[in-house]
Amino acid sequence: MIKIGDRLPDAKFMVRTGDGYSSVSTSDVFSGKKIVLFAVPGAFTPTCSVNHLPGFLENHSEILAKGVDAIAVVAVNDHHVMHAWSKASGGEGKIMFLADGAAKFTNALGVGTDMGPLGFRSQRYSMIVEDGVVKGFNLEPGHGADVSGAAAILGQL
Repeated sequence: MIKIGDRLPDAKFMVRTGDGYSSVSTSDVFSGKKIVLFAVPGAFTPTCSVNHLPGFLENHSEILAKGVDAIAVVAVNDHHVMHAWSKASGGEGKIMFLADGAAKFTNALGVGTDMGPLGFRSQRYSMIVEDGVVKGFNLEPGHGADVSGAAAILGQL
């Protein structure tokens, strides 16, 4: 499992762009930048949509004011679902919505989980990443969004 001090693995994400969709690499997103990344088991799911993502939207300005270049969310969903979630949540243009549809990034981090009939998903976590290196990592122990929430990240910045 990924830990503080580790470099993020090479992976590709699908993201919405002005011209449609494109593939971006881990280095495209994280190289030379300080990024707050959080992961959710799935877009549009209750805890993710009601508790986890809203905290990062509400604290967006405060997080960026701490020297963070961007906030990103990743989920094992396809890029169409992630784009729809960005629009429905009000996060479009504020947070990068990274689609890890094949769970390659999630698996490389060691945070994947088989949720039985719900399918394969990511565990919930948040991290602070500087130039591709993990500086803070918060793996959520249960079903809430407290350890990995925006308030926890703000306290670490």
